[in-house]
Amino acid sequence: MYRTHSCGELRASDINKEVALSGWVQKTRDKGFMIWVDLRDRYGITQLIFDEKRTPVAVVEKAKTLGREYVIHIKGSVIERESKNSNIPTGTIEILVTELQVLNEALVPPFTIEDQTDGGEDIRMKYRYLDIRRNPVKNNLLFRHQVGMKVRNYLSEEGFIEIETPYLIKSTPEGARDFVVPSRMNEGQFYALPQSPQTFKQLLMVGGMDKYFQIVKCFRDEDLRADRQPEFTQIDCEMAFVEQEDILTIFEGLTRHLIKDIKGIAIHDFPRMTYDQAIKIYGNDKPDIRFGMKFGELNKVAQHKDFKVFNDAELVVGIAVPGGASYTRKEIDKLIDWVKRPQVGALGMVYVKCNEDGSFKSSVDKFYDQDDLSQWAEITGANAGDLICVLSGQTHKVRGQLSALRMEMGERLGLRKPEEFAPLWVVDFPLLEWDEDTERYHAMHHPFTSPKPGDIPLLNSRPGDVRANAYDLVLNGNEIGGGSIRIHDKETQKLMFDHLGFTPEEAKAQFGFLLDAFQYGAPPHGGIAFGFDRLVAILGGQETIRDFIAFPKNNSGRDVMIDAPATIDTEQLKELNIKLDL
Repeated sequence: MYRTHSCGELRASDINKEVALSGWVQKTRDKGFMIWVDLRDRYGITQLIFDEKRTPVAVVEKAKTLGREYVIHIKGSVIERESKNSNIPTGTIEILVTELQVLNEALVPPFTIEDQTDGGEDIRMKYRYLDIRRNPVKNNLLFRHQVGMKVRNYLSEEGFIEIETPYLIKSTPEGARDFVVPSRMNEGQFYALPQSPQTFKQLLMVGGMDKYFQIVKCFRDEDLRADRQPEFTQIDCEMAFVEQEDILTIFEGLTRHLIKDIKGIAIHDFPRMTYDQAIKIYGNDKPDIRFGMKFGELNKVAQHKDFKVFNDAELVVGIAVPGGASYTRKEIDKLIDWVKRPQVGALGMVYVKCNEDGSFKSSVDKFYDQDDLSQWAEITGANAGDLICVLSGQTHKVRGQLSALRMEMGERLGLRKPEEFAPLWVVDFPLLEWDEDTERYHAMHHPFTSPKPGDIPLLNSRPGDVRANAYDLVLNGNEIGGGSIRIHDKETQKLMFDHLGFTPEEAKAQFGFLLDAFQYGAPPHGGIAFGFDRLVAILGGQETIRDFIAFPKNNSGRDVMIDAPATIDTEQLKELNIKLDL
């Protein structure tokens, strides 16, 4: 028996027990006549003692050869520890070792396997299997498991059943780029890895499986960010015989349950905001509502003077930064430099200090008087002591720029508190969005999203004004879930394909299986998919998903540990009927 107990299990109540432990050597301390070894497994650390007076000499000599990360097995008795360690649960005891077996020697690791390591991100990614031994990463993976189990239990109790859908599917032209897999048995043809199980879960609704879920891997060949990986995990769900309100109620319940069960925080309100409101008030469709700094549109009170920058702009818009009037000119200049970075793209920034005495001092005093600036303060909600930051330009661009500034100031001022949770439903998205490059409409979500019933007549006359029966769940400025009521009749689906530029033949070739299924009695249905990696990270107090994934890719989409992607053998390419022109 390799172990009777784990390395985090033994307590003072176990003193005098004969035990067997196995694990990795965290560190050793050799005092000549006595050696202490910290033995680690995923459950914790137990101190071992090798005493020349009480431990066989051969065992002591072997202990002197132990190095960091050696894998060992010991037997011994639990004794009271003289120098107690209150920092670990096992700190009141130690094991007087009588037998020692080295199960595997180890090279000196390239970084220290401790909570505060000396290893940079690149080296830890390359040796991820060592990084997982550290408590921060290990605990993140345990946390991910716990969240997954709570999701499964909640949905199962709500009557959902988990059904697996295929990974080798057909490539479709909508959405992000597919990862493709060549078929050896079907020359010149390819599978695609699923970006989501969308069509399959709709087919399950046709099949009568009226409450489906799956914690499933999905794949998108797109540029990466801190919160994005080429392979990611979704909590994918679909329900039949439902309207939007039914879905929102169920998944408010799931979110409320997770936050209460995991964080001990009761969430009561799930406010709702239309897409248009979110864009106008916060500049993006996933606003962080833990703090204010709502947008104030200033066109009416800023475009009546001779300031050409504002007069030529489509939109003049500002936010009030709490306490910002105390910023020095040097600090404000740094803020202006920040918004002018390529990542933000603003050409400049106008500012107004709201002084404690009720007066205003701005960077445009030459053009605007105190009455003008007072109106700016009223519209942006600025109080005495605040700083009004104003950007101008093309409406779409300037809203995105001010949104970035708002989030940055929220971060700097400590307003984005990890232990505070503010969920929000964003609803009534546009059904279609115009693409300048292809000069045609694309589905903002996917081509199976239903229009709002009252907006269907607008599809022919004003397609850009049609609202989708779609909804996103936002948590702390992150979209954690999104879904829609689906089109469930063949004629409406054909109409949607028409507006997306599909010919009947193209629609039949790409989605004929779904259109055919609709002819056999498709129920009204809808669903949602949560970004599981992102949800876990936010519940864990972070916004970067990489630390909650066992083996993540880097920002170039590479797995530097196994060196993938990589070239493959010429013979294998021949079997796949693939010719590379090098």
